[in-house]
Amino acid sequence: MRNYCITTDSNSDLPKEYIEIFNTTIIPQYYSFGDTVYGDELHMPPAEFYERMKNGELPQSQANNPAVIEDKFRAILNSGSDIIHIAFSSALSGSYNNVCMVANELAEEYPDAKITVIDSLNVSLGESIMVIYANTLKDNGKSYDDVVSALEEFKNHINVQFTVDDLFHLQRGGRVGKATAVIGSALNLKPFLYVNDAGALSSDGTARGRKKSLRTLIERMKATMSENTDYTLPVGIVHGNCYEEALSVAQMVKEETPFTNIIINDISPSIGTHSGPGAMGIIYYGQPKQPAKESK
Repeated sequence: MRNYCITTDSNSDLPKEYIEIFNTTIIPQYYSFGDTVYGDELHMPPAEFYERMKNGELPQSQANNPAVIEDKFRAILNSGSDIIHIAFSSALSGSYNNVCMVANELAEEYPDAKITVIDSLNVSLGESIMVIYANTLKDNGKSYDDVVSALEEFKNHINVQFTVDDLFHLQRGGRVGKATAVIGSALNLKPFLYVNDAGALSSDGTARGRKKSLRTLIERMKATMSENTDYTLPVGIVHGNCYEEALSVAQMVKEETPFTNIIINDISPSIGTHSGPGAMGIIYYGQPKQPAKESK
């Protein structure tokens, strides 16, 4: 039986220690300030990235590069391993389609190999939790096909809830209108969003003030926990350069839920381009993801 590898992209925010433990191949996602593109050989520390945004610079995000995908996949296939790739949600980027295109081309060249591209319908540490789960199954002796099947079910239970500190970045990305951004900022309203069952973003109300918004993230998490939850799974907390507040959210999770394994990481710049400084997200296994809410 051929060996197989679990791969993902840099939008997964997979922490360095897990990359090393699982020897994970990461497909880079890109972002730019002006003509300078980051994400492959060139990187910017997240703190610097968010500080530049706070000072008024506006970055742009870019999809992955098919040539880079091909090089990384080809190296794995030439080593005699098959590939299960966990991709950033197709509803939020063209990156999933790029990987599928490369996978289909390589499948003709390597007819004895398997390449499965899984649309995670998730973002950030939502992908990471899937990577960790897949590698756990692999280490427990599960076959390639067993892991693929399990991930397709598992991904529907990964909940992503988050709030942002500045409505301007959502307005720039078309998530809220200009009038909403101006009025909301004046009233100190912090919007909530979640990744819905189609892998897209849905708005879900507001809270007034930062402290209330972080408290509400925990309440929403508790309201969508599943009676079948495996509490040994990690909870992900991601932030846009607000680590101390992320620690506070992690402490609330530990005090108010049975989860004990908590991963805290920066929101990668290619996602942070849209969420901005001060964004805070909580990601966990719970009830099946909600559909998009109808506009009233």
